[in-house]
Amino acid sequence: MNTKNLVVLSLLAGIGVVLHTVMPAFLTIKPDMMLAMMFLGIILIPEIKSVMLLSIVTGGLSALTTGFPGGQLPNIIDKPITALVFFGLFLALKHYRNSIISVAVLTAIGTLVSGTVFLGSAYYIVGLPSSFTALFAAGVLPAIALNTIIMVILYPVALSVVKRTKTSSIVISK
Repeated sequence: MNTKNLVVLSLLAGIGVVLHTVMPAFLTIKPDMMLAMMFLGIILIPEIKSVMLLSIVTGGLSALTTGFPGGQLPNIIDKPITALVFFGLFLALKHYRNSIISVAVLTAIGTLVSGTVFLGSAYYIVGLPSSFTALFAAGVLPAIALNTIIMVILYPVALSVVKRTKTSSIVISK
């Protein structure tokens, strides 16, 4: 893992934590905008070491900025699981990786996995302040929509920046 990749991943994590911090909460749960940045990092640098590092950092930062009562540990559990599922699906789509449609669908699936794992682990660890269905509808469904929209906008921009700067250390999926 080289320094350029670490800088890119840290910038994405920093942007994600700002988005996560300013996002308002609905029924004590807020859409996790940090996921979009984690997914973008996985797409730009699809290496297992980078994926695991980014997921651990993202989980820690999400835990620090969560508004969910007792949501620290569920955030730390959720991010590595979500990152590995997303990474596995990304690798499985070998021929369609650069398609904006596949990136949007992967983002929606990844956010769905993240929300389900987060709420499920919160249910078993600290309990839920409302019903699973209400929290899923108030937090996870809006997050799926927002993350997908953000990824559809940011992915082409990120690819353009990578190509213009000729950042050879970043892997652009073929």
